[in-house]
Amino acid sequence: MEQNISLPPAAENRVKHILIACIGNIFLGDDGFGVEVAQRLAGRTYPEGVQVVDFGIRGMELAYTLLDHYDTLVLVDAIQRGGQPGTVYLIEPELTNLSPEKGAEAGRVALDAHSMDPVKVLAFARAIGAQTIPTLLVGCEPAAFGGTDDYTEMQMGLSEPVQAAIDEAVKMIDSLIEKMYLRPLET
Repeated sequence: MEQNISLPPAAENRVKHILIACIGNIFLGDDGFGVEVAQRLAGRTYPEGVQVVDFGIRGMELAYTLLDHYDTLVLVDAIQRGGQPGTVYLIEPELTNLSPEKGAEAGRVALDAHSMDPVKVLAFARAIGAQTIPTLLVGCEPAAFGGTDDYTEMQMGLSEPVQAAIDEAVKMIDSLIEKMYLRPLET
């Protein structure tokens, strides 16, 4: 389900630095979607400058990685939007309201070893000096996190509809990279 997304302008003679940041907690069922996508992307060949990283729940690492000079950030995560489980979304999140206060709050809670709030991580990254860059989210509607909707139970593995959505997410990411580089990928 690709929406009208504004990609940064493509320049033929310049290497683009794109971070594909896959996040999620493999112990909470469908929240592990981003981690599973990272594993699938690991075997793909992308142009120079495209980096795929499985951050899992390491929000501090993601924040500090964003201090490097990237042109675009593509987050991959499970996201609840009320759709059918397994629905893949392409979202350009509204990040203009990230304040230093949100960044400071995120810094206080960023060491949470059980989860990662991407918005707080991005706010913290900006608070420590990361540049504002175009950010996209490839998200998948979960059936449930950790067996329930409130993250209270541990559960390994993705639900059937979310597992089936991985191929669509990979195709969406490939399409984004192709558009940013204005050429087909070699697979």
